[in-house]
Amino acid sequence: MTGYRRNFVVGGCLFFTVNLAGRRRRLLTENIDVLRTALRETQRRHPFSIDAMVVLPDHLHAVWTLPDGDADFSTRWRLVKTSFSWKLAVEEPVSTSRAGKGERGIWQRRYWEHTIRDENDFRRHIDYIHINPVKHGLVTRVSDWPYSSFHRMVRESVYPEDWAGDAAGLEGEFGERR
Repeated sequence: MTGYRRNFVVGGCLFFTVNLAGRRRRLLTENIDVLRTALRETQRRHPFSIDAMVVLPDHLHAVWTLPDGDADFSTRWRLVKTSFSWKLAVEEPVSTSRAGKGERGIWQRRYWEHTIRDENDFRRHIDYIHINPVKHGLVTRVSDWPYSSFHRMVRESVYPEDWAGDAAGLEGEFGERR
């Protein structure tokens, strides 16, 4: 088994990417209220701040800040994933390995995390989160994606409503939006 190293920083600020196992599924946006409930339930039991977040159909990005004296983001993600999964009807194929561990086949087992180093790193990751729906071609303007903390940050005057402009008609070398 591969030895994964996690950087547990007490009271840390971290960026996460969490993916569905079936990357072509749309479970997260189709069940956004279930995901929101899972996050709220987890925050009640194990407090943390969601500094920024975007939910796409098959994955999400988030920046969380943990409370002083606490470095346990793994438990929080396990609780979010479990709560979300068990609120959905079983429709996905479940491998023998997952079934043996009592797991559903909804989420990838692992996730990506990055410890935020400084204010510049924080800003770059927040920008990355908010531009992600445009990057994936889901919308042409950041403000058009409903499942994003961008809207809260506009209300708080962190971003202007037209931040990043309009990507309509901008195609990259390989056909992706930029």
